[in-house]
Amino acid sequence: MPAGTHDAFVALGLAVGGLVFAAEVRRRDRRDERLWYLVAGVLVGGALGGRLGAWLQHLDLRQNATLAEQWAYGNRSILSGLAGAYVGVLVAKRLCGYTAPSGDLFAPAVAAGMAVGRIGCLLTELPGTPTGGDWGVTVDAVPGVPLHPSFAYEIAFHLLALAALVLARDRITRPDALFTAYLAGYAGFRFAVEFVRGNEVVAAGLTRPQWFLLACAPLLAGRVAALRRRPAAGRPQVPA
Repeated sequence: MPAGTHDAFVALGLAVGGLVFAAEVRRRDRRDERLWYLVAGVLVGGALGGRLGAWLQHLDLRQNATLAEQWAYGNRSILSGLAGAYVGVLVAKRLCGYTAPSGDLFAPAVAAGMAVGRIGCLLTELPGTPTGGDWGVTVDAVPGVPLHPSFAYEIAFHLLALAALVLARDRITRPDALFTAYLAGYAGFRFAVEFVRGNEVVAAGLTRPQWFLLACAPLLAGRVAALRRRPAAGRPQVPA
Protein backbone atom coordinates (compact mmCIF):
# COMPACT_ATOMS: atom_id res chain seq x y z
CA MET A 1 0.00 0.00 0.00
CA PRO A 2 1.30 3.53 -0.70
CA ALA A 3 2.53 5.61 2.22
CA GLY A 4 -0.38 8.00 1.73
CA THR A 5 -2.73 5.22 2.85
CA HIS A 6 -1.29 5.42 6.35
CA ASP A 7 -1.72 9.19 6.61
CA ALA A 8 -5.25 8.94 5.20
CA PHE A 9 -6.31 6.55 7.96
CA VAL A 10 -4.60 8.70 10.58
CA ALA A 11 -6.62 11.68 9.34
CA LEU A 12 -9.79 9.57 9.27
CA GLY A 13 -9.08 8.40 12.81
CA LEU A 14 -8.73 12.01 13.98
CA ALA A 15 -12.02 12.89 12.29
CA VAL A 16 -13.82 9.92 13.86
CA GLY A 17 -12.36 10.77 17.25
CA GLY A 18 -13.56 14.36 16.90
CA LEU A 19 -17.08 13.25 16.03
CA VAL A 20 -17.22 10.82 18.96
CA PHE A 21 -15.92 13.54 21.30
CA ALA A 22 -18.57 16.00 20.10
CA ALA A 23 -21.28 13.36 20.54
CA GLU A 24 -20.10 12.61 24.08
CA VAL A 25 -20.07 16.31 24.97
CA ARG A 26 -23.69 16.61 23.81
CA ARG A 27 -24.72 13.38 25.52
CA ARG A 28 -23.30 14.52 28.86
CA ASP A 29 -24.61 18.06 28.31
CA ARG A 30 -21.12 19.47 28.88
CA ARG A 31 -21.29 22.18 26.23
CA ASP A 32 -18.50 24.69 26.84
CA GLU A 33 -16.59 26.44 24.07
CA ARG A 34 -13.39 26.03 26.08
CA LEU A 35 -13.51 22.29 25.41
CA TRP A 36 -12.38 22.99 21.87
CA TYR A 37 -9.25 24.60 23.25
CA LEU A 38 -8.63 21.24 24.90
CA VAL A 39 -9.10 19.53 21.54
CA ALA A 40 -6.52 21.91 20.07
CA GLY A 41 -4.19 20.94 22.92
CA VAL A 42 -4.68 17.27 22.04
CA LEU A 43 -3.82 17.86 18.39
CA VAL A 44 -0.77 20.07 19.01
CA GLY A 45 0.57 18.01 21.90
CA GLY A 46 -0.04 14.75 20.07
CA ALA A 47 1.75 15.97 16.95
CA LEU A 48 4.76 17.21 18.92
CA GLY A 49 4.91 14.14 21.15
CA GLY A 50 4.48 11.71 18.27
CA ARG A 51 7.36 13.20 16.29
CA LEU A 52 9.76 13.99 19.13
CA GLY A 53 9.11 10.71 20.93
CA ALA A 54 10.68 8.79 18.07
CA TRP A 55 13.64 11.17 17.80
CA LEU A 56 16.10 10.15 20.54
CA GLN A 57 16.52 6.48 19.65
CA HIS A 58 20.27 6.21 20.32
CA LEU A 59 22.34 7.08 23.38
CA ASP A 60 25.02 8.31 20.99
CA LEU A 61 23.30 11.54 19.96
CA ARG A 62 25.32 11.68 16.74
CA GLN A 63 23.34 8.70 15.46
CA ASN A 64 20.01 10.50 15.81
CA ALA A 65 18.48 12.63 13.08
CA THR A 66 18.39 16.38 13.48
CA LEU A 67 15.15 17.87 14.76
CA ALA A 68 14.35 19.20 11.29
CA GLU A 69 14.97 15.79 9.70
CA GLN A 70 12.90 14.04 12.35
CA TRP A 71 9.98 16.42 11.91
CA ALA A 72 10.01 16.17 8.13
CA TYR A 73 10.86 12.52 7.55
CA GLY A 74 11.02 10.68 10.88
CA ASN A 75 8.76 8.02 12.31
CA ARG A 76 5.96 8.79 14.72
CA SER A 77 5.32 7.08 18.05
CA ILE A 78 1.73 6.57 19.12
CA LEU A 79 2.77 6.17 22.76
CA SER A 80 4.67 9.44 22.98
CA GLY A 81 1.88 10.97 20.90
CA LEU A 82 -0.64 10.00 23.58
CA ALA A 83 1.67 11.37 26.27
CA GLY A 84 2.04 14.61 24.32
CA ALA A 85 -1.72 14.86 23.85
CA TYR A 86 -2.23 14.42 27.60
CA VAL A 87 0.26 17.19 28.36
CA GLY A 88 -1.37 19.32 25.65
CA VAL A 89 -4.73 19.07 27.42
CA LEU A 90 -3.17 20.09 30.74
CA VAL A 91 -1.54 23.13 29.13
CA ALA A 92 -4.76 24.07 27.32
CA LYS A 93 -6.73 23.81 30.57
CA ARG A 94 -4.30 26.14 32.28
CA LEU A 95 -4.44 28.65 29.42
CA CYS A 96 -8.23 28.76 29.03
CA GLY A 97 -9.15 28.32 32.70
CA TYR A 98 -11.10 25.08 32.29
CA THR A 99 -10.95 23.16 35.58
CA ALA A 100 -13.56 20.38 35.29
CA PRO A 101 -12.42 16.77 34.71
CA SER A 102 -12.38 16.02 30.99
CA GLY A 103 -10.80 12.59 30.61
CA ASP A 104 -14.08 10.71 30.34
CA LEU A 105 -15.11 12.92 27.42
CA PHE A 106 -11.97 11.89 25.57
CA ALA A 107 -11.86 8.17 26.45
CA PRO A 108 -14.33 6.82 23.83
CA ALA A 109 -13.03 9.29 21.25
CA VAL A 110 -9.44 8.11 21.68
CA ALA A 111 -10.46 4.44 21.49
CA ALA A 112 -12.49 5.01 18.32
CA GLY A 113 -9.80 7.12 16.68
CA MET A 114 -7.06 4.63 17.51
CA ALA A 115 -9.07 1.73 16.06
CA VAL A 116 -9.46 3.56 12.76
CA GLY A 117 -5.94 4.96 12.63
CA ARG A 118 -4.35 1.57 13.20
CA ILE A 119 -5.96 0.27 10.01
CA GLY A 120 -3.42 2.41 8.17
CA CYS A 121 -0.60 0.72 10.11
CA LEU A 122 -2.04 -2.71 9.32
CA LEU A 123 -2.11 -1.94 5.60
CA THR A 124 1.30 -0.29 5.29
CA GLU A 125 3.69 -1.60 7.96
CA LEU A 126 5.35 -4.94 8.74
CA PRO A 127 2.70 -6.50 10.98
CA GLY A 128 4.74 -8.57 13.44
CA THR A 129 6.96 -11.55 14.15
CA PRO A 130 6.57 -14.99 12.51
CA THR A 131 3.78 -17.21 13.80
CA GLY A 132 2.70 -20.78 13.19
CA GLY A 133 -0.95 -19.91 13.75
CA ASP A 134 -3.50 -20.07 10.97
CA TRP A 135 -4.32 -16.40 11.60
CA GLY A 136 -0.88 -15.25 10.42
CA VAL A 137 -0.61 -12.93 7.42
CA THR A 138 2.02 -12.83 4.69
CA VAL A 139 3.50 -9.71 3.11
CA ASP A 140 5.84 -9.03 0.22
CA ALA A 141 8.69 -8.05 2.56
CA VAL A 142 8.73 -11.57 4.07
CA PRO A 143 7.18 -13.75 1.33
CA GLY A 144 5.68 -17.05 2.42
CA VAL A 145 6.23 -16.45 6.15
CA PRO A 146 3.04 -16.01 8.23
CA LEU A 147 3.38 -13.06 10.62
CA HIS A 148 1.45 -12.01 13.69
CA PRO A 149 -1.08 -9.36 12.60
CA SER A 150 -0.21 -7.28 15.66
CA PHE A 151 -2.01 -4.21 14.38
CA ALA A 152 -5.18 -6.27 13.94
CA TYR A 153 -4.81 -7.34 17.57
CA GLU A 154 -4.60 -3.68 18.52
CA ILE A 155 -7.61 -2.70 16.44
CA ALA A 156 -9.59 -5.43 18.21
CA PHE A 157 -8.40 -4.15 21.59
CA HIS A 158 -9.54 -0.60 20.89
CA LEU A 159 -12.92 -1.75 19.56
CA LEU A 160 -13.49 -3.88 22.65
CA ALA A 161 -12.33 -1.01 24.85
CA LEU A 162 -14.75 1.33 23.08
CA ALA A 163 -17.62 -1.08 23.69
CA ALA A 164 -16.65 -1.42 27.36
CA LEU A 165 -16.41 2.36 27.77
CA VAL A 166 -19.84 2.88 26.24
CA LEU A 167 -21.39 0.21 28.46
CA ALA A 168 -19.74 1.52 31.64
CA ARG A 169 -19.90 5.29 31.12
CA ASP A 170 -23.19 5.79 32.99
CA ARG A 171 -22.34 3.33 35.76
CA ILE A 172 -18.89 4.60 36.74
CA THR A 173 -19.31 8.06 38.21
CA ARG A 174 -15.85 8.73 39.63
CA PRO A 175 -14.43 11.54 37.44
CA ASP A 176 -11.78 10.43 34.93
CA ALA A 177 -12.09 6.78 35.99
CA LEU A 178 -13.01 5.65 32.48
CA PHE A 179 -10.04 7.39 30.89
CA THR A 180 -7.64 6.09 33.52
CA ALA A 181 -8.93 2.54 33.06
CA TYR A 182 -8.51 2.85 29.31
CA LEU A 183 -4.93 4.14 29.64
CA ALA A 184 -4.02 1.38 32.08
CA GLY A 185 -5.59 -1.28 29.88
CA TYR A 186 -3.86 -0.02 26.76
CA ALA A 187 -0.51 0.22 28.53
CA GLY A 188 -0.76 -3.41 29.65
CA PHE A 189 -1.94 -4.58 26.24
CA ARG A 190 0.73 -2.67 24.36
CA PHE A 191 3.51 -3.97 26.61
CA ALA A 192 2.34 -7.54 25.92
CA VAL A 193 1.78 -7.19 22.17
CA GLU A 194 5.28 -5.74 21.74
CA PHE A 195 6.63 -9.28 22.13
CA VAL A 196 5.08 -10.20 18.76
CA ARG A 197 5.23 -6.82 17.02
CA GLY A 198 8.77 -7.14 15.73
CA ASN A 199 10.18 -3.82 16.95
CA GLU A 200 13.90 -3.66 17.67
CA VAL A 201 14.97 -5.13 21.01
CA VAL A 202 17.29 -2.62 22.66
CA ALA A 203 18.01 -3.90 26.20
CA ALA A 204 17.06 -6.76 28.53
CA GLY A 205 14.90 -8.35 25.84
CA LEU A 206 12.61 -5.32 25.65
CA THR A 207 11.81 -2.84 22.88
CA ARG A 208 11.83 0.95 23.08
CA PRO A 209 8.03 1.13 23.49
CA GLN A 210 8.24 -1.31 26.39
CA TRP A 211 10.93 0.77 28.09
CA PHE A 212 8.83 3.88 27.52
CA LEU A 213 5.87 2.16 29.17
CA LEU A 214 7.99 1.09 32.13
CA ALA A 215 9.21 4.67 32.54
CA CYS A 216 5.61 5.92 32.51
CA ALA A 217 4.32 3.20 34.86
CA PRO A 218 4.96 5.19 38.09
CA LEU A 219 3.04 8.15 36.65
CA LEU A 220 0.11 5.92 35.72
CA ALA A 221 0.20 4.25 39.13
CA GLY A 222 0.16 7.67 40.77
CA ARG A 223 -2.85 8.65 38.70
CA VAL A 224 -4.69 5.48 39.74
CA ALA A 225 -3.85 6.14 43.41
CA ALA A 226 -5.06 9.73 43.18
CA LEU A 227 -8.23 8.59 41.46
CA ARG A 228 -9.01 6.13 44.25
CA ARG A 229 -8.89 9.00 46.73
CA ARG A 230 -11.24 11.13 44.64
CA PRO A 231 -14.92 10.88 45.68
CA ALA A 232 -17.41 9.58 43.17
CA ALA A 233 -19.76 12.09 41.60
CA GLY A 234 -23.51 11.74 41.57
CA ARG A 235 -25.02 9.63 38.86
CA PRO A 236 -25.11 11.75 35.70
CA GLN A 237 -28.47 12.74 34.27
CA VAL A 238 -28.33 11.88 30.59
CA PRO A 239 -30.85 13.76 28.43
CA ALA A 240 -33.44 11.55 26.78
